[in-house]
Amino acid sequence: MPSSPSPVWDPRQYLRHSGNRARPLHDLLARVPELPRSGPRIADLGCGPGGPSTPLAARWPTAHLTGYDNSPAMLEEARALAGPTEGGGSIDFVHADLAHWRPGPGEVFDLIFSNAALQWVPGHTASFPAWVDGLTPGGVLAFQVPGNSAAPSHALFAELCASPRWRGKLGGDGPPRGTVLDPAGYHEALAALGCEVDTWETTYLHVLEGEDAVLDWVKGTALRPVLSRLDGDEEARDAFLAEYGEALRAAYPPGPYGTPFPFRRVFAVARKR
Repeated sequence: MPSSPSPVWDPRQYLRHSGNRARPLHDLLARVPELPRSGPRIADLGCGPGGPSTPLAARWPTAHLTGYDNSPAMLEEARALAGPTEGGGSIDFVHADLAHWRPGPGEVFDLIFSNAALQWVPGHTASFPAWVDGLTPGGVLAFQVPGNSAAPSHALFAELCASPRWRGKLGGDGPPRGTVLDPAGYHEALAALGCEVDTWETTYLHVLEGEDAVLDWVKGTALRPVLSRLDGDEEARDAFLAEYGEALRAAYPPGPYGTPFPFRRVFAVARKR
């Protein structure tokens, strides 16, 4: 999940909305077909704190599953889950930058899976040929990415980062933009590699609880580069959060049952012929 400078990830903040964040993971997993080999080899790209890897291990209990991430904090949390699984498989976690990750020499995967990580990798479609080459015949590349860059949460964030008050201090940091294709774009990129492709999009209506609920959500994801850059300058950090929080409250007013927060995601499942 690269940025410049690299964002510092906070597993506890990320997991505060784990229930809603897990919904697209399970929806993606439900569309992954059976894998070609027993005891499959699985890569989880952008594994985060490891919890998202456990549904993969539950689906394929004999799998050798490796989670890859470039956040030391996330990997430290994930490694508590490493080791043998009850079904006879295993889980391990490895530091890797997804912008450069490729299967190693002689390494063949049955499933390359990524949940809400590739949006941090500009030009990630350039990795698809190497990833598909690294699949066994019948193997699967499956991923989902947020497609919410046009939503008020991200548009307001981008405007604030580019404003005269913050432009110089933040150095252009902001939410990932222009890195995610629509379903047709991913279909074209993967079909050109000879894959059987299923792509789609879903807009979830998350109803968030608590005060400044949308701000609390983005603190765990899109805000990480800005919070990392402002680390050590508490006055600037608090001022930015106050200004952004005020804009979010106007864009997402709380209702009697919580704060409705629509969130679009784009999915792709590609099977190597």
